[in-house]
Amino acid sequence: MRTLFVDFDGTICHDRFWRSLPKEENALVQNELFIKSEELVADWMRGNYTSEEINVFVSNETNLSYNQIWNVFVDDCKNMYVDPEILEFVKKLREKFHLVLITGNMDCFDRFTVPTLRLEEYFDVVVNSYTEGCLKTDKNGETFTKYLKGSIEDSLLIEDSLTSCTTFTDLGGTALQVTPTNKTLTYLRDILEEKF
Repeated sequence: MRTLFVDFDGTICHDRFWRSLPKEENALVQNELFIKSEELVADWMRGNYTSEEINVFVSNETNLSYNQIWNVFVDDCKNMYVDPEILEFVKKLREKFHLVLITGNMDCFDRFTVPTLRLEEYFDVVVNSYTEGCLKTDKNGETFTKYLKGSIEDSLLIEDSLTSCTTFTDLGGTALQVTPTNKTLTYLRDILEEKF
């Protein structure tokens, strides 16, 4: 059986953490964490920090109430939007492929997003960098080979990150990069029609 890897953030979901905060507060949090503290975010994605610890950091750096940002954070994680049409295609493709949702993500993904969106009902495996302790591009893409069924040459990846696509291609797989002109739904439809 062939393996189809599908990324989450930027590929089947475009929602952000803390998006429900008022605009100015949201900008403050995004700047503090994702611009000024990129290494901290990468460490969080590799399982070195919990969501609680990150929210404490954000609260301290921005002087926003911990309870406020924590509650918004959890609620936003539980309400990530994935187009139902994407999930319908995934369901159909599961009959033909070993389907792996593979994401560079945080503990909140396993704790709040996966159960609320019931993602385990659509994918054979949900792989999160937080649980793996490494990003999918770490160790020459070892995570891809770990969850691969069949040959890498027959496997596909749908992903927005050029770095992840390059890592996957270097392994011998076919990467389909999601861009504003190359949409996830188009790729899924094409795969279902056996164009790849």
